[in-house]
Amino acid sequence: MSLPSRRLAVEDGPQLVLIVDDSAVARAMLASMLKASGRFEVVGTVPTAAAALKFLAANRVDFILLDIEMPGVDGLTALPGLAAAAPGARIIVVSSAPAAGVQALAVGAADALTKPGAGELSAPFAKLLVNTLLRLKDADLSVPQVAEPAPVIPLRTREQAAPPRPGGDEYDMVAIGASTGGIHALGGMLRELPSSFRVPILVTQHLPASFMPYFAAQLSLLAGRPCDVATDRMRISPERLIVAPGDAHMMCVPLPGGGAAIRLSHEPAASGCMPSVDPMLASAADVYGSRMLAVMLSGMGRDGTAGAGHAHAAGAAVVVQDRETSVVWGMPGSVVRAGLADAVLAPEAIGRLAATCRRP
Repeated sequence: MSLPSRRLAVEDGPQLVLIVDDSAVARAMLASMLKASGRFEVVGTVPTAAAALKFLAANRVDFILLDIEMPGVDGLTALPGLAAAAPGARIIVVSSAPAAGVQALAVGAADALTKPGAGELSAPFAKLLVNTLLRLKDADLSVPQVAEPAPVIPLRTREQAAPPRPGGDEYDMVAIGASTGGIHALGGMLRELPSSFRVPILVTQHLPASFMPYFAAQLSLLAGRPCDVATDRMRISPERLIVAPGDAHMMCVPLPGGGAAIRLSHEPAASGCMPSVDPMLASAADVYGSRMLAVMLSGMGRDGTAGAGHAHAAGAAVVVQDRETSVVWGMPGSVVRAGLADAVLAPEAIGRLAATCRRP
């Protein structure tokens, strides 16, 4: 399934928001938070997906705040129809159902937030909500228009790269960074890995902490191997797929007797992201060096570029998702512009490359 390209219809003036939630209290509180920011205008609040479609037939919006658990058609089922009825609008899922939130991101939601419980729609959540919309407002979620397409760059020959070991297995680690559009891309990549693929995989995906157990369960199904949310001192072993928790950076450290383990860090990252891709890639490169494959998938901003630079300097292969298949060519594009990408490929091609366990 292809994710739709999105661009805001109007760049100037207040951003127009439709709230779709069956709770009258939630609709009122969300509207109040956005109004207080002075940056958004709530032009509609409706209790059902059917009412949202009726509203969108006569009105343009820039954002849709969408609940998942609603009477009649649920938000997840309604999402594709709402996206078609509001071309150019960003859909942000605001739900107390994390599993459905992960699914919504996989089928085209721009972002997802965990809805606080009754009486907990507080100032911190209001700040998070407004900052999320502001971040998405400034991001172009359409395919960038450039004079020439992004090149497919053959992997460079590196003198410092370790010589092939028996059987040609050159990678001992695959480390993946992703954000907006990344869940869909991860699916395309992981489905290409055969059951015989035993190299451990680390994933840092920008998601709320409450979503991570459900995200890990989804990746386990896609990859056909167990997937764990990282915990401190968790050992990195063959066949293991580990995702960063939503409230800590995932880092690699060598073990005295060989191998490596996970250490979690809560130190602020230069990118401002939590978790951040940078410390994962940088620390993994310190441990695995040229035996690592670093992958950057669709995402907003520059998180991961510094880590990719560290990996590149250590002799690791750095591969990024191509512009054509990315929902946001921010993170992978930043790596390309920094001259750090060894190859620019679609997610499925990245998966096939990883599956060979050797540099092409």
